[in-house]
This record gives sequence, C-alpha cells and structure tokens, in this order.
Amino acid sequence: MRALSVKDLIDDENDAWAEVSRMLEKGGNPYAIVPNETAAGEEALYRLQVSTRSYLGTVAYRTGGILFDHGWIKLLGAGGAGIHGSLTFWNGLQEEAVTESLEGVLLVAYDAAGGFFALDAGRFGRTGHVCYFAPDTLEWESTELAYSGFLSWLAEGDLGLFYETFRWEGWQEAVRQLGAGRVFAYYPPLWSREGSGETSSKTPIPVEEAWQAAAGRK
Repeated sequence: MRALSVKDLIDDENDAWAEVSRMLEKGGNPYAIVPNETAAGEEALYRLQVSTRSYLGTVAYRTGGILFDHGWIKLLGAGGAGIHGSLTFWNGLQEEAVTESLEGVLLVAYDAAGGFFALDAGRFGRTGHVCYFAPDTLEWESTELAYSGFLSWLAEGDLGLFYETFRWEGWQEAVRQLGAGRVFAYYPPLWSREGSGETSSKTPIPVEEAWQAAAGRK
C-alpha cells in the first residue's frame, strides 16, 4: 500500500488541534506544550501515517510533546526540549533505530516513576486501548481508554489518585530537577511489599534503563 504524503495527512479543515486545545484549557491539570520544529512534525506525521484529524496525529504534528502534572507525565510528540525522544524515536520509526521498540504497541507517554503508556496495536489483542506498564506490578495493564480518552484523562483526570502510592511530599520539586531523559528508580522497588513513594529512596536513572523492564514484559 502506498504511503500517504504529509500533504495528504494534514487536514487543515478538520484538524483536531482546536478540540485538543479546548480540552487542555478546561481540564484543570497543569500542562505545558513542548514546541517543535515544523520539519520534525511533518516527519512524525509521515512515519506514523496518521491524519491530523486524529488526536494522535495533531499532537505528533503540532507539538514536541505535552508535559502533564508538573512534568510527571510526558506525552510524546515530534520531540523537543524538555522531553526525551519522540513518537518516532521510541517506536523504531526513524531511519536508524536508536532505542528498542516493542512489537505490537505504539509507545505514547512515560512517567517519572518509570511507567510507560502504549497503544495496543496487536500485542494484547489489538484493542486500540492505551495500556500502562505499572512499576508497582511489572505488568502491562489496560486503561480501557482509546488515545482520545487517554488524553482527556491526562487533562482532567484524578492523576493524584492514580499515582497516590508512587508519590511523596515534595515530589513536584524533585520532578522539576529530574531532567527530560531521566526517571526515578525506587529502592525498595514499588513492586516490593516494602516499597512506596513515601518510604523508598529515589535515584534518577536514564529512562531507557527503565524501558528495558517494560519491553521485556508481555
């Protein structure tokens, strides 16, 4: 099948960005849009072969990514300052693979605790739902949300409740100092009986190191 051109994939009349922007503004959760270069957005759109009519396509084309909740969650876009990698970088869609991709999923976000969010494209039954690699269970778990629902949850969902056992007093400042390409390694780990956000020590590690644990799990 012939790949669609960037011109085919950019739909100015039906671009979803206005809808995404309203969602972000009304959602209530803190966010920051990472700017990107136009060429990078076009490249991401072409490699993904998705239209800007979709939430995924418009985020890929118009942003370097979006940082949610003081940067705790990093939603991937075309890449830019403040976020490590891009949708093409993490999913083996660049000319030269620079990180291990996971067959049957499309990685779309990662968090400061070493958790990863990925669209199921066949690995878990081709549900089209976003799955979460949970560092407290070391398992991939379905959120039962499509990408649009996932983005809505990031904008207005109760992120504090979701990460209640992962966080600690003063986590916001710790995340600000963490750096784009690093996440926290907990000791004792979150999956252990002794591990928790409040009691475990936290050490910054490269996000790729945390990804190895997720990529090795079915």
